[in-house]
Amino acid sequence: MAAALCVISATAYTERNIITSRATKGQLKKMLVMGRDWVKYPQYDNRQGWDSIFGDLKPRVIADGEKYLNYDWKHVKATDYLAFSRNGDRATMEGIINSNNTAMATLLLAELAEGKGRFLDQLINGVYTAAEMSSWAISQHIDMQPGGGPLPHYDYPVIDILASGMGNLYSWTYYLMKPAFDKVNPEIARRLKHELETRIINSFYDDGSWVWDASRKYDGGTLNNMAPWNYSNILLTAMLTEDNLDRYTDIVYNTMVGTDKYLNYISGDGGCEEGPAYWIDAAGRVLDYMTLLRSATNGGIDISDDPMIKNMGEYIMAANAGDRWLVNFADAVGRTSFDPYPIYRYGKEVKSKPLEEFAATQYSAGKMPTVGVDMYRMLEGLKVRKELAATKPGLHPKDFIWYPETELCYMRTPDGLFFGGKGGNNDESHNHNDVGSFVLFADQVPLLVDAGVGTYNSKTFSKERYSIWSMSSGWHNVPVINGKEQRAGKNFRARNVQASPGHFELDIAAAYPEADARAWKRSYDLKGRELRITDSFEINNPKEANVINFLTWGDVDTRTSGKVKFAKMGKQATIDYDPAVFEVTVTPQNLTDPRMTNVWGKILNRISLRARRLDSKGEYTYTVTAK
Repeated sequence: MAAALCVISATAYTERNIITSRATKGQLKKMLVMGRDWVKYPQYDNRQGWDSIFGDLKPRVIADGEKYLNYDWKHVKATDYLAFSRNGDRATMEGIINSNNTAMATLLLAELAEGKGRFLDQLINGVYTAAEMSSWAISQHIDMQPGGGPLPHYDYPVIDILASGMGNLYSWTYYLMKPAFDKVNPEIARRLKHELETRIINSFYDDGSWVWDASRKYDGGTLNNMAPWNYSNILLTAMLTEDNLDRYTDIVYNTMVGTDKYLNYISGDGGCEEGPAYWIDAAGRVLDYMTLLRSATNGGIDISDDPMIKNMGEYIMAANAGDRWLVNFADAVGRTSFDPYPIYRYGKEVKSKPLEEFAATQYSAGKMPTVGVDMYRMLEGLKVRKELAATKPGLHPKDFIWYPETELCYMRTPDGLFFGGKGGNNDESHNHNDVGSFVLFADQVPLLVDAGVGTYNSKTFSKERYSIWSMSSGWHNVPVINGKEQRAGKNFRARNVQASPGHFELDIAAAYPEADARAWKRSYDLKGRELRITDSFEINNPKEANVINFLTWGDVDTRTSGKVKFAKMGKQATIDYDPAVFEVTVTPQNLTDPRMTNVWGKILNRISLRARRLDSKGEYTYTVTAK
């Protein structure tokens, strides 16, 4: 990204159409490869071919499959669906399906590796278990059917990320195992193809009204990672099962239009407003889609050379603070390891050596691609395993990276400080009310943090979303203005956002519609081991004290007037403030959700500087210094 001063314009839907501009529907029809001739993997009985793919992993893959030889296939009960509407529990239902899908994928790999038919009966059991399910969608998404949920309609298969993912897994099962299934009984493959056609192909072809699907109508609403995730899986299912050229053309072209709409909706700078934890299923799914489409068209449509696509891939490096820590805005955990295989494949596609080397930092000796519903990723990962293992790990942090449309700013100093700040609006996908927030790291250790997101439940994507403490602005590193927090909505956004090396500024007053503030200009200046924060404000009718919040996972010491000291993992920091202007309090937030405790431990502390006076105009300054 350019290092010069950048002033943003509001993010807007932009008709880039980087896919459909490369081929009309008529041209696509002539490009499409029929008869599965695009598949480059061995047939089931090609032992030499599979031995080459699995290599030294073969014994391990077979041993993993043996653990499922006596697997008891699980059944999703009606009450498992009802649990979501009754008490917000989606984990029970998802756990059952995920357990079955992991078993199926592991058994399939083991049979491909060994080729002796030892796992065949269990694969058949898996096929029939899936075929007899009421729905392949998770309970939370059943409400996409007419009339809503919570119980799935037998005659309306919902397509969501899990259903389309099962299309991925079971279409590969159909393609690879059909000859072996037919030797047992042709009804097995016939039943499986019927389920794929009914639940995925027909449902997509005939409907076009899914909340994530903009392929046939689009009202300008939010599009998120569900779009490329579903389109890539639907495209794959059609590539492996559809034999009618006209119908196949319609399906593929609709996925092209829909994926274009998603790419038109998101920021052209490549930033991911959903947060870095979603990169693997946002940009990563665009990777899958573009490589599948290239295979389907025999190289006729290839978008890997588009600059936006490259920027989307390299975003995951920008948001990485080192040692698996992330600038975790939106629904993202603060620390995680990524599957290195999609990252490495992305680097190869866009010719980014730094991205390939970053993928190697996530790799450990003998690490396999993730086993689950995504058989395509598994197979593609196996193809590059030796290359990835031989790649020298490397982090290539830049001192300044600015995403002018997404309004994300990343700055580093030679002395080990790393700052991540954001503008944006409060109607972004997987939004938290956090316009103007920031995080700060010293020597790859987080000091001031974003709590992230807990386990999804019935509140997470409902009208009660912002009643969850970690979604509210009151638990982010932003002020409470005139006693008011930020509101959710597209109009509640940053204005006059500017960024340059070492400096980030924005006006966040519009994010607080109830605060009656004419302006609240916040600026961040990063230098050496110091972050200086300045808030300049104008408030029409001050009634309540302004409060400046900072969130840390460190132990806090407020005994010295004008200084708040906090420490964690051997790193110490101090917030200097004017004690004549502020009084300080510390509010602990006890953590019980594993998605947070696994990152932050049992507690987060909110440091609050409460203004002693009600001023209509003024300027506050605070300095964070890392030792």
